[in-house]
Amino acid sequence: MQPKSTIMDLPVYQPGKPIEDVKRELGLEDVIKLASNENPYGCSERAKQAMIAAAEQAYLYPDGAGHELVQALSKFYNVKSEQIIIGAGSDNIITMISRAYLVPGDETVMATPSFSQYKHNAKVEGATCVEVPLKDGTHDLEAMAAAITDKTKIVWVCNPNNPSGTIVTKSRLEQFLGKVPKHVLVVLDEAYCEYIDDEEYPNGLDYIGEYPNVIVLRTFSKAYGLAALRIGYGIGSPEVIRTINQVREPFNTTRISQAAACAALADQDFIAKCRELNRQGIDYLTRQFERLGLRYYPAYGNFILVHVERDAKDIFERLLRKGVIVRGGHTLGFPQSIRVTVGTREQNEKFILALEEVLKS
Repeated sequence: MQPKSTIMDLPVYQPGKPIEDVKRELGLEDVIKLASNENPYGCSERAKQAMIAAAEQAYLYPDGAGHELVQALSKFYNVKSEQIIIGAGSDNIITMISRAYLVPGDETVMATPSFSQYKHNAKVEGATCVEVPLKDGTHDLEAMAAAITDKTKIVWVCNPNNPSGTIVTKSRLEQFLGKVPKHVLVVLDEAYCEYIDDEEYPNGLDYIGEYPNVIVLRTFSKAYGLAALRIGYGIGSPEVIRTINQVREPFNTTRISQAAACAALADQDFIAKCRELNRQGIDYLTRQFERLGLRYYPAYGNFILVHVERDAKDIFERLLRKGVIVRGGHTLGFPQSIRVTVGTREQNEKFILALEEVLKS
C-alpha cells in the first residue's frame, strides 16, 4: 500500500513532554510543565459545571454546526453567525483551510520559525511553502508581501507569533493588508489575543469587513483553559466560512466542549484575572532573566522565548532532570533558546531556581 507521496517525509508534531512521562522515566514526584502554553489557573468554574451537565447527554451526537456556541460567539463579537466556523482547536481549522484551498502547484507564504502546522498541512495538500525568515523575531511583512506571486493562495500571520512571542503592530498589519491581492486568503492566527492589552496590537476582527479575504482564528485552549477539550473557531466573510464548512467533518467538536466553551465565554471576569496574573508572571520572569544576563524577545502571550546562548537541547534535558518541562528551541528553530510558559508564581520561581542552577553547572 502506498500513502500520499506528500506525507512521506513529514515530521510528526511533537507536543510538550507530558508530566506523567517525565515522572515515569526519571523517577520524579514533583514535576511542573511549562512547555505547551496552557493556562496554569485552569478554566472557569462555570465551564466546569457546564461540562458536568453536558456529560449527562454523552450518548447523544453533538450539534455538528455548534449552533449554540456559534450564536454565543456571534453575540459576543457582534458578527453574523454565518461568519463563524468552529473546530477541534484552531489547528483543526488550519487543516480545513488547507484542505479547502490548496492543491498541488499552489504556493502559501508563512514566516519562519512560526507555528509548524501551517507548513505541515500545506505540504499534506502538495502545496509549495514559501518561508520568510523572521526579522528581529517578528514577521517581516514587507518581505512576505513581496513573496506573493500569482500562484499564492494563502498567507499565514501568527500574531503573537509562536514560538517567538512577538507581535505585528496595527500600522504594519494595515500596510500589509493593503498590499495583498484580494484573491489571496490572509489567515490571522490570534490564539493568544486574550492575554494582550497593548494598544499597538491589532484586533483582526476589525479588518474582516474591509477585507473579505481575511479570516481570524482563535481558540479556547489558551486563556480559557480548555486545551483538553479541543475547541476553537474562525471568523471571516460568509463566503470564506461557507467554503471551509464544505470540508468540515460532520461532528468535529463534542457536546461537552461546546457547552464548556459557551460557559467560558460568558465568564470574562475569569479571563481578566488570568490576564493580570499572566502580566505579573511576565514581569517576574523578565526581571529574573535580566538579573541572569539573558536576552529575551518581548512577550505578549503567555510564554517567553529566552536566549540561553548554549545548546537548547542540553538545557532542556538538564531542566527536565530537575522536574521542569519547557520547550527546547532546538525543536522550534531557535537552537540556543528555550520557550517557557508563564506559570503560577510558585512554578515560575521553581523554573528560575532550576534554570540558574543549570546555567551555573
